[in-house]
Amino acid sequence: MKNVFGYPEFDAEGEEILCTYDNAYSDMLMDIRVYRMEPGRKRGFCRRGEETAVLLLSGTVTFGWEGRTETVSRRDVFTDGPYALHACAGEEITVEAQTDAEILVQCTKNDTAFSGRLYRPEDAPWVYSCVGKFGNVAKRRVNTIFDKDIAPWSNRVLGEVLHDRGNWSGYLPHRHPQPECYYFKFDRPEGFGASFVGDQVFKSVDNSFSAIPGGCLHPQAVAPGFQMYTCWMIRHLDGDPWLQTTRNEDERYLWLHDAQE
Repeated sequence: MKNVFGYPEFDAEGEEILCTYDNAYSDMLMDIRVYRMEPGRKRGFCRRGEETAVLLLSGTVTFGWEGRTETVSRRDVFTDGPYALHACAGEEITVEAQTDAEILVQCTKNDTAFSGRLYRPEDAPWVYSCVGKFGNVAKRRVNTIFDKDIAPWSNRVLGEVLHDRGNWSGYLPHRHPQPECYYFKFDRPEGFGASFVGDQVFKSVDNSFSAIPGGCLHPQAVAPGFQMYTCWMIRHLDGDPWLQTTRNEDERYLWLHDAQE
């Protein structure tokens, strides 16, 4: 049975599995996992036939790739911008935790060779979207770490959203043919929101995720009092990559663009 929402848990080794190519979320066409690491722990990531991106969510880590090393820090996803290391198939990424740390690892099939790159906060600045529209309750900050314009050799997109308290995101309701995965965090452990996948609605909580099949509408909302973070990950389709212009808003709500506030 295929699922569209999940509440994963970390195992004894600090691994939390979201999507794989053969689990209930295989429609995402990606392998996505989150790891918690204690100081001194080192992990390596290298897959044949798959590109890999490692996104730092919090803590201080030393990245290693292609004979290089660099130590980077992020207090948390609500305070600092992203560091993400992106490497092609067959190239190993190592991550050594200098403090308690959390990382997200996104893989997908891709045999294209390219040079690894460490994306930094200045490469993916936060930009406000929908300011002043729809009663000003759909504004949010968005960054795009890489997409087809930034990394044309890649088969996926990686970015982040910070939702203002009590606001909507992905509004107007929209769809695109490519599958998309959202990974949620909240600035307080009791924080929650609502995640729409087509006509289904799920309670989003810390470390939950939404696996949105291509063609499904997918707006999001966060409860007042809480800030919500979303890591958004899209898999390009062969011959049909996701582009900024791919977003198709639901025709029933287009009138809101011209509505008086």
